Amino acid sequence: MEDDVRGRRCLSGRNNDQHLLLSEKGTRVMISMKTYLQKRRALLLSGFALVFAAAPAGAREPLTAPPVVATAPATANPLTREDVAAWLDGLLPYAIKQGDIAGGVVSVVKDGHVLFEKGYGYADIASGRRMDPARTIIRPGSITKLFTWTAVMQMVEAGKLDLDVDVNRYLDFKIPPYGGRPITLRDIVTHRTGFAEQIKGLIGRSPASSLGNYLKEHIPARIYPAGTVPAYSNYGSALAAYIVERVSGERFEYYAARHILLPLGMTRSTFVQPVPPAWRPDLATSYRKASEPPRYYEYIGPVPAGGLNTTAEDMARFMIAHLNQGESNGKRIFSAETARAMHAPQSKIFLALNTMAVGFYETTRNGHRSIAHNGGTQFFHSDLHLLVDDNVGLFISLNSTGGEDATKKIHDAFFNGFMDRYFPGKGGSPRDNALSLATARAHAASMRGYWESSRRSGESWLGLADLFNPIWIGSDENGRLTFPFPGRGIVTWTEIAPFVWQSDDGDKMQALTRDGRPAMVGFDAAPPAAFLSVPWWRSPGWLLPALALSLATLISYGLALPIGAVMQRRYGLNRETTAGKRPHRVSKLLSLGLVGAALAYPIVLSRFGDDTDLFSARTDSAVLTLEAGTLALLIAAMAAHLWLSFRAWKLRLSWGFRVVTSLMVMSTGVLWWAAIAFGLINFSLNY
Repeated sequence: MEDDVRGRRCLSGRNNDQHLLLSEKGTRVMISMKTYLQKRRALLLSGFALVFAAAPAGAREPLTAPPVVATAPATANPLTREDVAAWLDGLLPYAIKQGDIAGGVVSVVKDGHVLFEKGYGYADIASGRRMDPARTIIRPGSITKLFTWTAVMQMVEAGKLDLDVDVNRYLDFKIPPYGGRPITLRDIVTHRTGFAEQIKGLIGRSPASSLGNYLKEHIPARIYPAGTVPAYSNYGSALAAYIVERVSGERFEYYAARHILLPLGMTRSTFVQPVPPAWRPDLATSYRKASEPPRYYEYIGPVPAGGLNTTAEDMARFMIAHLNQGESNGKRIFSAETARAMHAPQSKIFLALNTMAVGFYETTRNGHRSIAHNGGTQFFHSDLHLLVDDNVGLFISLNSTGGEDATKKIHDAFFNGFMDRYFPGKGGSPRDNALSLATARAHAASMRGYWESSRRSGESWLGLADLFNPIWIGSDENGRLTFPFPGRGIVTWTEIAPFVWQSDDGDKMQALTRDGRPAMVGFDAAPPAAFLSVPWWRSPGWLLPALALSLATLISYGLALPIGAVMQRRYGLNRETTAGKRPHRVSKLLSLGLVGAALAYPIVLSRFGDDTDLFSARTDSAVLTLEAGTLALLIAAMAAHLWLSFRAWKLRLSWGFRVVTSLMVMSTGVLWWAAIAFGLINFSLNY
């Protein structure tokens, strides 16, 4: 099938709406912050490298220079179908090929019409089926949440929901309290619930149970007081949809079809999983990389958090409705007043930065405000932006993860390139409020250290990923901060106001202080996320080296047993003098067993990261066996090492033996510390 381009025209409705109400077969799609699982897997494999960081150079200049902010040229190209086609035809075919991505679709809307839509590359490589914006069914992942928030606002408009009351008022189960404040729907739509990351049952190869059962079985730990820390939550989004179910009396899939999809003419969109049989020939195949075999259809456990099946053309209809204050083709999904309330900035945690609208992320480029949302399953990666003041919307979806950061780079090139081409800035200007070098250096020094994402695991064994997932923030001689940023490599930030920094391409970040020291960092580019300072007792700065030394010590000690046996057999040495007494042999065996258990966790977690279907009840017995075995080995090894050390010191054995047995106790103690600090023996199956 040839790539399909459709020009500027009104979207018209269709009559074949019966697909929206088809079977109640399972539900299950995915998340936002789309590289989360991929990054966790990669970080587990390279985590020990995070211990090391370069030291800053010495100072020379008396004041920080006011660098020029890179902005787009002042002259805008005409925003026409022809110009957009020429630009994207030059960008996307090359980008998806270089990124090892099978294909993608885009749609651009302006002033209530489709300005441009097109497919690039392949929906299915084996058959040669091309991407088609009108026919190809794609998975927009967490962009699904925008439909959930739209439904919530419909219920608010109808007077059936209040954004500012305890959500337990609407539930048939209870969300436990934390920090003295209940969770509200406003906390949910701004991702400030305080929930820990919930992965189990999120995505897999088979349908999940009902939405209500999923929520009752997977209540995440509360790790922050509601309203205080931005931390993206799939569970919270699903909880909002369940509240819509409860107050409307309809399953969310059917409510959304009747009240959003059908009124907007989105007749090739459904929340039913899998898609209806008649649509399956048009479903885009998913790939890890275009050069690798195809993957499977992903079922999303909490469908309203990421389970939509749709087309680029249908997403254009949705964008038009929001840009037109809730109306499209004479049909309205909510009032203009509700649309304005949904798109308006919500309260800020970081006063100098963008914030959340109701469910949308607020972003800014070249002085133009956009409300946005991205979405990713394991294999599909999508992005949506609405320039509400300019009446323009953009959507892109790719059916492969591709090479390293490929989808992130393509999404950035699509949106940033579009803005720089059609809505450019007014030229470079120096940053204001450059601080004295002494102040900049002092603030930078207070920022130096390990930080972690606010979106982290709670008290389960997945806490191990937090050990390998921090960010090291460093500084240079001019008081500028440097650290790796997803998809951009090492980024340098210059302080432009007290504890507010700006990168060379104009992004901003802000640190909030506690007791005079930075405690939480937010970013313009990611309102539903933050960095938190890693507490000393979980800091990889000392814990990773301590673990490495402890494991090396235990291995060396344990290997003395087989080495001694070889020496005995080869040279005929006396068994008693070579292998030692039985407690020594047991102690060595336990040391090797403990090393094996410690290494099993990252191996298991890496394996789970390769196939998220393993984050499910079917692996519960394996997880419990690993935790029980680890606990038994920790207890037995510590008991054995303490006994030998006690005897060595009491009987005044050689100093060498006393030192060795003491090292064994300390090494086992470090493993105990890590196991407790990162939930490795908590026996929690809710993660």
